Amino acid sequence: MALKKNPKVDLKLKYERVFETSMILSLAFLIIAFKFFPTFEKGDSVVQAPQELVNVEDIVNTKQEAAPPPPPKPPIPIEAPSDEVLEDIEIAETELDVDADVGAPPPPPVEEEEEEAEPVFFVAVEEQPEPIGGISGIQSRIVYPEIAKRAGVQGRVFVKAFVDENGNVVKVELLKGIGAGCDEAAMQAVQETKFKPGKQRGKPVKVQVSIPVLFRLQ
Repeated sequence: MALKKNPKVDLKLKYERVFETSMILSLAFLIIAFKFFPTFEKGDSVVQAPQELVNVEDIVNTKQEAAPPPPPKPPIPIEAPSDEVLEDIEIAETELDVDADVGAPPPPPVEEEEEEAEPVFFVAVEEQPEPIGGISGIQSRIVYPEIAKRAGVQGRVFVKAFVDENGNVVKVELLKGIGAGCDEAAMQAVQETKFKPGKQRGKPVKVQVSIPVLFRLQ
């Protein structure tokens, strides 16, 4: 149930009366103002400011210089007529005898190419070559590649060495490798190794031998 307001304190009942009274007072104020103060005189205000001097500089007009003319073309040499008199030239007869017998030219000499015979290395002999210092001597020459260490590469590399009569390694070949630079390191170590030459019937001979090289991380 809504509560009823007291008419004495209800402001909505007095809105129209207050609005009409305000409008009447506003109109009366405007009429009195226009009647007694019809015009407003405006005083002249003088604003003093410091005078600025501006220096105007004369702008020099730029002149566009003409491009230099291109260099003259070099003169073309012209052959001058010679005062010397050319000697008379005798032209021999150029008639071709069709009936004459012309023999075939001899064949060019054949140059015989001397093929160098490759040295023969024995595979099996009575005494096999042995590395001086043994396999441990070859292992001591091994330089373990850094990339193989980081990758943890281990294993055994087999290198074929061609040993001559003096015990020198003439050539090396890779039989089985493990990669990561270990194959090259093993071949280099075998190449630098001095061998005790192999023998057949008591005479030193050329022999090919397989050398195992071990790579193991400590």
